[in-house]
Order: sequence, then C-alpha cells, then structure tokens
Amino acid sequence: MKKIDKNIIYLGWVSFFTDMASAMVTTLLPIFVVYVLNEGVDKLGFIIAIATFISYALRIVFGYLSDKYQIIKPFVVTGYFISAITKPLLVFSHSFASVALLRALERTGKAVRSASKDSLISRYSQKNHGGKSFGFHKMMDVSGEMIGSLIIVGVFYFSSQNEELIRDIFGWTLFPGLIATAIVAFFVKDVPKKVQKKVIVINKEDYQLFWILGSYFLFLLFLMSDQYFIVEAKASGMTLEQIPLLVIASTLTQTLVSYYSGIFIDKFGTNIILFISYIFGILSLLFLSWHYLWLAFVFLGLFTVISLNAIRTYISNNAKSLGFVYGIFYAGIALFSAIGAITVGQIWKFYGFETTILFSIAGSIFITILIFLNSIIKHEN
Repeated sequence: MKKIDKNIIYLGWVSFFTDMASAMVTTLLPIFVVYVLNEGVDKLGFIIAIATFISYALRIVFGYLSDKYQIIKPFVVTGYFISAITKPLLVFSHSFASVALLRALERTGKAVRSASKDSLISRYSQKNHGGKSFGFHKMMDVSGEMIGSLIIVGVFYFSSQNEELIRDIFGWTLFPGLIATAIVAFFVKDVPKKVQKKVIVINKEDYQLFWILGSYFLFLLFLMSDQYFIVEAKASGMTLEQIPLLVIASTLTQTLVSYYSGIFIDKFGTNIILFISYIFGILSLLFLSWHYLWLAFVFLGLFTVISLNAIRTYISNNAKSLGFVYGIFYAGIALFSAIGAITVGQIWKFYGFETTILFSIAGSIFITILIFLNSIIKHEN
C-alpha cells in the first residue's frame, strides 16, 4: 500500500460508500421488478439495457470534455452527487417505466464521473504501478458492495421480507451516497491543468488499443448480467434472505482478489491476465447452467474484477488521451452490454433459461478462442 497515493485511497473510500448504496439497490432490484411489480424478465432486460447504455454511452462525451477542457474533479463530484440523490427515489416507483427512468438518471451520474475518476487514479499512480492502484481502488469498490449486501441480509434476518421493507432499503441509500460525495468534494485534490496551446483529444496512436477493447466488448455481449444470475437464483428456490449471500460471495471474492490481481497485471502484463479472466467468465456460466450457484457467483466475481483491472491498467499504460479512451471503453461496454441484456431477456422470455445459457456459453467460448488464436498468430509473426 506504500506506493498508493492518498488521493487514490480517498477515491477508494468514495467508491466504498457509493457501491454500498448501489448493492442495496442492485441486489434487490431484480426481485422488486419481477416479483413485486410483477413485470416480466424481458422488462428487467430493458431496464438493465437502458441503465447500462446511459451509464456507459455518455462516458465518451464526458471523457472527451474532460480531456478537451481539462475538467476532472468537478465532473467526479457532480457525478457522485447525481447518483446519491437519485437512488433513494426508487422508493416511489410503481411501474417498469418509472424504475427504468430512475435507473437511467442514476446511471447518468456514473457516466459523468467515471472517465474523469479513472483519469485521476491514473494521474496519481506511480509509474509501472497502475495495476496496483486500480486493484486497490476496485478492492474498496467491491468491499462496499459486500457491506451493502450484508446490510440487506441483516435487515431481512430481523425483519419481515415485504415490499415496504424493500422500499425502505432503497431510501436508506441516501446516507452512504452523501458521505461519498462529501469525501470526494473535500478530500480529493484535483490534478493541475497542463499548459498547452492546443489540446489534442483524439490521437491516432490510441487506435491500436481498440483490438483489446473490442474483445472485451464482444465477450460482454454474450456474458449474462449479474441481474440475470439473481433471477435464476430466485427461480431455483433461494429466498430473499439467501440471495444477498450469493452477491456477498461474489463481492468477497473480488475484494480478496482485486489488489493482488493488480500486482499480477503489473508483473505479467494485461493481455495474459485478461485472457485468464475470460476463462473465469465462461466457468461462471457453466456453473450457473449446472445450478452450482455459489461457484457461479464466485467465478463471475473473478471475471468482473480481474478483467476490469486489466483493461483499466492497459488504458492507463498505453493511452495518450486518457479521459477520451476511458470514455470510448465505457461507451463500448454500454452498447454491447445493452444489446446483450435485451437479447438475453428476449431469449429467456420466449425459449427459457436453458436456451439462454447455451447462447451465452457458446458465444463467450467462441470469442475467447478467437482471442487465443489471434495471440498465437501475433506471437509467431
């Protein structure tokens, strides 16, 4: 931890409290939509797609603006504030449309802050230690998710599991959200602006990064969202008290692995670690198909944390325009995750879970094989 700047540590705590609030929403949202509001799994797919698309697509805009006008911390503070005040408004949702709208607004906050936040982490990272910095930050991020899930388990254990309680939990998210906003506003320093006559935002040298980014986008197209993992857990007979424990298994795995995955990324390089993460993603789908739910959530957590740390470090080490390339990265996630969420929801609705999981497994294996063959060809050349 000695080589991690204090500003990155503060940003870690910001993500801790923000993701505590997020977990209190996302863990319950699939149950709320499908079983409380009585909307179908296809509607959940549209909600995931809308929220994901808004969250990531707008990041390219704010990433561009961040690099163009060198606006970094103001975007970070604004983004966290928007997310903090919109999550609790789910208390008043009574339809699929209102949930989709509020999730879109909340994800807009994430879009405003994300590219600039990653730029801050990159700027405050010491040379050749970007993996460690991003690994630490992600560790704090998922630790917050784990605590949020534990709060739900504790509340459900001592209280009746009903609609009113779920809505109350949504309302409670205001408090950790405002704590996160206060930390970033008063403790995290902005980076000094570079004195340049002309700011070049789009660098042709950054185009070479898009092969690695593209492989990740295609993999996400086929990988089922964790929200669908939760729906399948409920369909398999798990109770509202048990389901957050699956999320905790995933977030605990990410917490334990994140920092050390960053060390391995710095040591062995991003490409090989990213490939390993794809294998973990495939295994998560296989375990879900075999109804080994605990292992499915654990390996989904491994894929999520390792792949994100690898990609974010890859951009940090190679991109010329950090904010813009991070924006492109998140925009790609937006497009492909949204298409994937809608596709999975529709296949599930008309053909059932078995067909859906086969689609996800086959597609993710195909992409991984292509990446493996391409790496061999490049090595031989």
